Amino acid sequence: MNTAIEKANMQQHTISLMVSNKPGVLIRISMVFSRRGYNLESLVVSPAHNPEFSRMTLVATGHKKILEQIIKQLNKLVDVIHANDHTAKNVIEKEMALIKVNCPVEVRTEVLQILEHFKCSTLDITETTLLLQVTGSSDKLNSLYKMLDGYGILESVRSGKLIMARGTETT
Repeated sequence: MNTAIEKANMQQHTISLMVSNKPGVLIRISMVFSRRGYNLESLVVSPAHNPEFSRMTLVATGHKKILEQIIKQLNKLVDVIHANDHTAKNVIEKEMALIKVNCPVEVRTEVLQILEHFKCSTLDITETTLLLQVTGSSDKLNSLYKMLDGYGILESVRSGKLIMARGTETT
């Protein structure tokens, strides 16, 4: 197959899972993706409202048809309550990042103006660095990273996507 056509068929997918809160569940889920040659770009796991369950949000890039097969396989696993692809659905998507940026006094005003525009919170400030927190869409965080790159990002960590369906629809 033509590689340009193959790349055009690739799409980023956001998948939510409700799973039993038991040891070994995460490895079984990651193996389903691994066997199909999918790399998980982002993975967030946290306890659900009911402590017997955990909620997982996965982000992976690949072909829609293969991903449909993966979701069918996931839904067959004993510890998976449900797995859903939320790509192009009406959901709220957010990420959080902590970023430590080089910020000597000479550029501090410029950097603080950028942070204000992106609605960042300053968590720590020293003579030469600034540690900030930001939440928002992946695009917002990517844009902020590009803006701060010229000042020197010293360290950063991102949460990965968190999603929740709007209204009464279940995620």
